[in-house]
Amino acid sequence: MISVTDAAVQKIKTLISENDKKLDGLRMAVKGGGCSGFQYDLEFADHSNELDHIFETNGIKIFVDMKSSLYLNGVTLDYEDGLMGAGFKIENPNARTTCGCGESFSAWFGVIVFERLVYA
Repeated sequence: MISVTDAAVQKIKTLISENDKKLDGLRMAVKGGGCSGFQYDLEFADHSNELDHIFETNGIKIFVDMKSSLYLNGVTLDYEDGLMGAGFKIENPNARTTCGCGESFSAWFGVIVFERLVYA
């Protein structure tokens, strides 16, 4: 299960409406890379894939592939806009500690790094 805050829902809806392509939702994935393990990957998608888990909340769809769902179970997707910058933030209950850079953290299955949203 993935939770999405109201702030993240509103930002996703805004970004989708501003895009020229017909987009169906947001794809969340975990991929190899980052400091020494995994990193989050967020991108808009125009369709789901056959084996995706699909989470719907407040009018948006989140697509997650089967492998990534193991790492994303229980996460909360938030959006913060402050003086130090704006962006999506993923709170992962599987994380044990955070890295000094503030963008990576260790989990019981490795290290995960936050990566900015990219357009499909």
